[in-house]
Amino acid sequence: MGRILLVFRLVLADVRRHPAQAAMLLVSITAATATLALGLSLNGATETLYQQTRDATAGPDVVALSPGTKRTTITALKSLEHAPGVVAHSGPYRQYYTTLTARGSTGAAVVQVADMTPGPVDRPLVTSGSWVRPGGAVVERGFATAMGVGVGDHVNVAGRSLPVVGVAVTAAHSVYPWAPLIGPGGGPSDGGGLVWLAERDTRALESADVPVTSFINLKLRDPDAAGALTRHPAVASAFEDTWVNFKTWRHIAEQDLVALQSSQPILVIGSWLLGLLAIGGVATLMAGRAAKQTRRVGLLKAVGATPGLIAAVLFAEYLTLALLADALGLTIARLAGPAVIDPTASMITTAPGLTGGTIAVTTVVALAVAALTTSGPTLRALRTGTVSALADAAHRPRHRAWLNRLSALLPTPLLLGLRLIARRPGRAVLHGCNMMTTLIAVTALLLVYAQPVKGYPGSPMATEAQVAQERHVLLAVTAAMIALAVVNTITITWTTALEARPAMAVARTLGATPGQITAGLSAAQLLPTLPGVVSGIPLGVILFSDAKMVMPHAWWLLTAAVTPLLATAALTALPARVAARRSVAQTLSAEAT
Repeated sequence: MGRILLVFRLVLADVRRHPAQAAMLLVSITAATATLALGLSLNGATETLYQQTRDATAGPDVVALSPGTKRTTITALKSLEHAPGVVAHSGPYRQYYTTLTARGSTGAAVVQVADMTPGPVDRPLVTSGSWVRPGGAVVERGFATAMGVGVGDHVNVAGRSLPVVGVAVTAAHSVYPWAPLIGPGGGPSDGGGLVWLAERDTRALESADVPVTSFINLKLRDPDAAGALTRHPAVASAFEDTWVNFKTWRHIAEQDLVALQSSQPILVIGSWLLGLLAIGGVATLMAGRAAKQTRRVGLLKAVGATPGLIAAVLFAEYLTLALLADALGLTIARLAGPAVIDPTASMITTAPGLTGGTIAVTTVVALAVAALTTSGPTLRALRTGTVSALADAAHRPRHRAWLNRLSALLPTPLLLGLRLIARRPGRAVLHGCNMMTTLIAVTALLLVYAQPVKGYPGSPMATEAQVAQERHVLLAVTAAMIALAVVNTITITWTTALEARPAMAVARTLGATPGQITAGLSAAQLLPTLPGVVSGIPLGVILFSDAKMVMPHAWWLLTAAVTPLLATAALTALPARVAARRSVAQTLSAEAT
């Protein structure tokens, strides 16, 4: 117990001395694990939410729809009440294809005739307000969210203004904007939202200009036999004189996957890219702390600490922070899950939770990021002798005459920048990879936004809902990557400036100005940025485009290429300037002591 307490106190003391570095590690790993957890949690989540909604609203197993309201149509639908395996039904009902206007926006809609008391099959769950009453409308929650309406607002249906008395969810219709299930006349649907009205309020829609479909909701003894019902000979003979389309509960449940089919790969791939950025940022922090870590190991050895205790102290700090970041990432994923899993808000948004597999994968990733970036410096520190670790002597650089003659021809800022890169080539490679990874994501975002919107020509709001999820998820992942790249750039610059203080002080004694020192430190980051930009955009185009995709405007790509260079120059200017203005005497005196 004494060793555990000692390790805990040493770890806590080191975190207190370096809070910024601990925060950097937390932010980096949290971003990666939260994105990965969201991506993995999409597996089966939609089915879970639909099943919850279906159970809460007595959702049908089969919805049979037939165009028109002829007697033969109604008779055929009613015959399904006695079809093999049917144990309950509601309807037949009518739905009218029209439009709804609210808050200056107009969207395609289907208006369903609703009973004052819902039947045994399909009992919509009112999430706010009350159920249908004469003179009042109930709007499906996904449609209400898209239109921005709530209880108390007024909507215009067929030229008549009605107050919204309630908002509800149902499992008998697909999520917004696929509520119609079928289009007018049994053809394809242009999409739209769902509105429930009392029978007398729908009489104004009864005209030759407003298409109508009749349908009935069926509950089966065996829900998995829904497909067999549609092929039963008795059912086929009942519809010899009319047309019918059966929608099983599985088909209705699958519609939400249309909005999510591109979100999962974006989140999973984005999490791995964020993980690479996290590794780069944490590796830079570890490299910057290498000398202090070595001296700390020397002090622990000098007071009698064993190699095992020292290793426990060094690894415990980063592995503990990694586990904390993993917990934060999982919490964020848990809170953000409903918005990602149910973007239309058409289902009961009780989050299904994170599975054990998801938690295990994100935990392994978090620990791997911490272990990969800390094992090298930690093992090198452990292998260093006590005296050498405490002395922390400077390493004499190698001098090559031909290289000196060549470097003498360069401007002073460029010469200083190249010298800093040569001293830490691995860090320059990491910075270049950070920029390349970020530019790949930015290029993918530009490609997605450059594509023409394809969806429902008759329902612009349905089209918007179809493409919004993909764009919003990709934009969120790209924004997280840009934010992490910004933090990494500042961290690399500050770490380089701290390590280069003695060399820059010597350069100033030889005549270099603070402006040249500042430019040299910025150049040390700008030079690795160039290959990252040059390679990132082409790689993004190769990885995320195909022959049928529309390429973004050239100025979009040019802006994406120039912006990282300008941003790097701006982000490195302040820490470089602060480091350059440090007193030469103070720097050299500190090194001498």
